[in-house]
Amino acid sequence: MDTEAQHTERDRSSAPADGTEEGSRFTHVTDPAAETMSWGRAVFLGMLCTVALLLFSAFVLQPFLIPSRSMEPTLKVGDRVLVNKLAYRFGSEPRRGDVVVFDGTGSFVHETPDENPVTALLSGAAASLGLAEPAETDFVKRVVGVGGDRVVCCDERGTLEVNGSPVVEEYLYPGDKPSEVAFDIVVPDGTLWVMGDHRGNSRDSRDHLGQPGGGMVPVERVIGRVDWLGWPLGRIGSLEGTGAFTGIRPAGASHG
Repeated sequence: MDTEAQHTERDRSSAPADGTEEGSRFTHVTDPAAETMSWGRAVFLGMLCTVALLLFSAFVLQPFLIPSRSMEPTLKVGDRVLVNKLAYRFGSEPRRGDVVVFDGTGSFVHETPDENPVTALLSGAAASLGLAEPAETDFVKRVVGVGGDRVVCCDERGTLEVNGSPVVEEYLYPGDKPSEVAFDIVVPDGTLWVMGDHRGNSRDSRDHLGQPGGGMVPVERVIGRVDWLGWPLGRIGSLEGTGAFTGIRPAGASHG
């Protein structure tokens, strides 16, 4: 029996009537509707992720781009810090030595600058993700005095005092004095006295002494505490705390 001939006949009879090769049955055909749906899904997921990041930034942890040298050497221009917005949400309040971000409207800035609403929305979103400089009303400084504290600078040794206790500020920019401007203030309850670590290059509470509010920042205006450095890679990690205010006497102790 000629099995080879039978195989040949079977092969020919199984070929498509139009003469095309068997493999051509599997040629990929693009479906425009499926492509459109795929792009739509990708755009939707992208928008969803962006909204989730903005909400996380608004209520939990916000990246913040450092725009000036006022907090050197602790924070440098271009650093991206992570601001813990939950730090003071559950009854806790800022403490001496904390590095905080706050809205200076009414204390450091008297009026919110006029800005195009669309531009403000876009720049605000970019700032919330740490991609652009923060709003002109946002500042980052170190808490030096809390409600009830008497803050004096400088004593006969040229040292800052809080409630009569000298503060050895190891975080100051090398060569800086605690302050070139003399002051003796009592911090009202519910407010903070804040200063930059680079005292020779910082506009802080000292610069607003003669203005309404006296340079005091309301606690309610604090956005959060700087707890971590997120960029550059070589500086990623927790922000070092300070022991400079350990042992400070309670508020009012220096008056009695």
